[in-house]
Amino acid sequence: MAERSRRKSRVGVVVSDARRRTVTVRIERAFRHPRYDKIVRTARKVHVHDERDDARIGDRVLIMETRPISKTKRWRLVEVLERAR
Repeated sequence: MAERSRRKSRVGVVVSDARRRTVTVRIERAFRHPRYDKIVRTARKVHVHDERDDARIGDRVLIMETRPISKTKRWRLVEVLERAR
């Protein structure tokens, strides 16, 4: 269990659920620019393995890094934090 706790986990929003057992999650991050002190927002999309086909578009989800599941999937869904309205 100690090994699992070192894995990265992120919170993101589901932007696509068109494929079977796979969702696309957008992870946003905001940080202060080191020189200009402006808040910079960046986002990236990752493919996430959703074993139970539980997540839908707009849901906030917790994802965790895992072993490679396919060519592009390196994350798995841990839980749905908030359902889309």
